[in-house]
Amino acid sequence: MTSPIALSHWVNGERCGSASAESLNPSDTREVVAYAPEGGSAEVDAAVSAASVAFEGWANASPEVRSDVLDRAGNLLMERKEAVGSLLSREEGKTLAEGIGETARAARILKYFAGEALRLHGQNLASTRPGVEIQTYRQPVGVFGLITPWNFPIAIPAWKAAPALAFGNTVVMKAASHTPATAEALVAILHEAGLPKGVLNLVLGGARVGQAIVDHKDVVGISFTGSQGVGAGVAAGAMARQARLQLEMGGKNPLIVLDDADLDRAVNIALDGSFFATGQRCTASSRLIVQDGIHDRFVAALAEKVQALRVGHALDPNTQIGPAVSEAQRETSYRYIDVATSEGGLIAAGGQRLSLENPGWYVEPTLIADTDPAMRINNEEVFGPVASTVRVKSYEEALAVANGTEFGLSAGIVTQSLKYARDFQRRAKAGMTMVNLATAGVDYHVPFGGTKGSSYGPREQGFAAADFFTLTKTSYSA
Repeated sequence: MTSPIALSHWVNGERCGSASAESLNPSDTREVVAYAPEGGSAEVDAAVSAASVAFEGWANASPEVRSDVLDRAGNLLMERKEAVGSLLSREEGKTLAEGIGETARAARILKYFAGEALRLHGQNLASTRPGVEIQTYRQPVGVFGLITPWNFPIAIPAWKAAPALAFGNTVVMKAASHTPATAEALVAILHEAGLPKGVLNLVLGGARVGQAIVDHKDVVGISFTGSQGVGAGVAAGAMARQARLQLEMGGKNPLIVLDDADLDRAVNIALDGSFFATGQRCTASSRLIVQDGIHDRFVAALAEKVQALRVGHALDPNTQIGPAVSEAQRETSYRYIDVATSEGGLIAAGGQRLSLENPGWYVEPTLIADTDPAMRINNEEVFGPVASTVRVKSYEEALAVANGTEFGLSAGIVTQSLKYARDFQRRAKAGMTMVNLATAGVDYHVPFGGTKGSSYGPREQGFAAADFFTLTKTSYSA
């Protein structure tokens, strides 16, 4: 086992804080990956103060300066993707391939926004009044608070921090308490790349840190990714003082499989979207809505593949599904399996407690068939390797079931019909639609976000990130 890492807060470009809280390896809970400090309001106050002082210099710096820092950081992270990806997998439980892949994605996000720092633009418009000119341009706003989750512990911090920094803002970040080492690795690389003191600050800890950021009068905006329950509290706090707000709060994503679908393709799409990354993706295909004519063959074929998935230590090259991130997350999955079967669902694959050589938080991938749309398993986010199937008679019924939850992040359809594919893209009540693709798996250079209870505020990622992290100013001159 590797010796534990002693982590620190980053405040005003300096490491600080005494590490005490354990970050365990979910693949082998005998291993402590890191010890992290437990911050609170005092550390947040210091971080916000440092970010406030640093704001004017960073906001007024040449965009080339900001671009160069992000580009260097992206290069450094890409060079170290194996080491950082291994750390991510040890701390979060993703397979090593997934951990390295996520790290590479974070590096590309940094480099993408290095380019966006130079592409921020406005408009020249004709006034309705002769002799008057109008320009619009974008300006940095101030100190942003970023509250990031554990399921993508380097990609999501990167896609929140990179645009904030690219457009001249300063940042106070709270990383998830399950994955502090991965977040700290990203912050350290950004400082190594030349980020000035105070521009990016990291405060580690639990809910007290997040609440202090939300409530701080000098934090102009909050970007949060997490659960609906916590998101509601973040929203209330931010709105009470009229701070900018961006929320991503999960999904209960449908994948429709129509009778005309290629069976093998449909099964592989469902397997990917529902179970990989241990199902711990807000875009996971957790509801499989299958038309009657293909339903039985689809369930049988998918169940066979689910049963064959290899669950094990994240660093084992033979592992396909790693552990849940924590004991609580593991128990959530099994609790929902019990609820689904008590309500009439049938276990088509999995569902059993696993006992592996390593003591870890493993969940057997589980497919639950013959469920009703009204069941809890089809309306509440499990966030584990658990998927349910719903049998429908027609496309219209499938669409109604797909749209019938309070979530609306991602939605997919598998069909060979252009008619149904195009209709689905228009009528699916989701921020993202996928045709003959898994609901999970999105690009970093295009907008990300949902509708209904999944998202609130401007979109994340890509060119849309400027809407949240800049102020549009309209200037008249004669």
